[in-house]
Amino acid sequence: MSETILVSGGCGYIGSHVVRQLSESGRKVVVYDNLSTGFRASLTHGEELVEGELADHERLEELFQRYRFTTVLHFAAAIIAPESVSKPLKYYGNNTRNTLGLLEMCVKHEVSRFIFSSTAAVYGIPEGGVAAEESVLAPINPYGTSKLMSEWMLRDVAAAHGMKYVALRYFNVAGADPQARMGQRTPEATHLIKVACQTALGMRESISVYGTDYPTPDGTGIRDYIHIEDLASAHLCALGYLENGGDSTVMNVGYGHGSSVREVLEVVKKVSGVDLKVVEEGRRPGDPASLVARADKIKALTGWQPRFNSLETIVADAWRWESSLAR
Repeated sequence: MSETILVSGGCGYIGSHVVRQLSESGRKVVVYDNLSTGFRASLTHGEELVEGELADHERLEELFQRYRFTTVLHFAAAIIAPESVSKPLKYYGNNTRNTLGLLEMCVKHEVSRFIFSSTAAVYGIPEGGVAAEESVLAPINPYGTSKLMSEWMLRDVAAAHGMKYVALRYFNVAGADPQARMGQRTPEATHLIKVACQTALGMRESISVYGTDYPTPDGTGIRDYIHIEDLASAHLCALGYLENGGDSTVMNVGYGHGSSVREVLEVVKKVSGVDLKVVEEGRRPGDPASLVARADKIKALTGWQPRFNSLETIVADAWRWESSLAR
């Protein structure tokens, strides 16, 4: 009998793309999600959905006993950094405490492989605007701290119990499935490219640019935008790495080059054919001028090769998806 993989938060933006790629690769998947920010419609290949809370240990126990998982991919989390500043306990509860509970279940049922959805927010404001895996870990908000605490728990659990893990530190995830089957569904999402596309579609009156006086070529912040399909494929590469005997590790997932806010908005204008109303505002506290990945490690260890490494491709796929939602 082929192994069944547990994916927590598999109905969310990132989780659903990973679930689809797992299914397309012939894997059997069970998704565990409370649907607070995820959507049933994001499961496109008939994957089994078990609706539940990560804090519901009885429900998790029943699930682990039924399927005897040996591999878990963990996406379920609260992810809005500014909200984490005003609601820190929500983030330490949803992200850190619930990860602790899931890890307890994994140890009890002898799960051997664990892939964790982490974030570049663990770096805070890296020196020079570029972050490598060995860069100083200095998160500047509870979101980043909650994820870093989870990484530390994973490290210690792996050392004590023999479980192997990969923590993937995402940079700025964007775009959608090129066939527009799935994408970012949350209406109030804060992702720049989604908001810009919604503005071009007339769903928002304007788009704000926060900070125009950064020490960058055009004064706006620079980020490493990665296509959701490439990010999802990184998880399958990480899984293959563990299945082939790879050691526990952390890996950045980004392209290694950045685009400014103004550059992104110009590409959205080009793809949509709409001139956006842009409102310039002051900097947001804690926003680094630049945040770009050094991502050689994942390529060297897993063979991951991006296929959609183009800002125009990312925007075009996001535009196609947002247009389909607006119909």
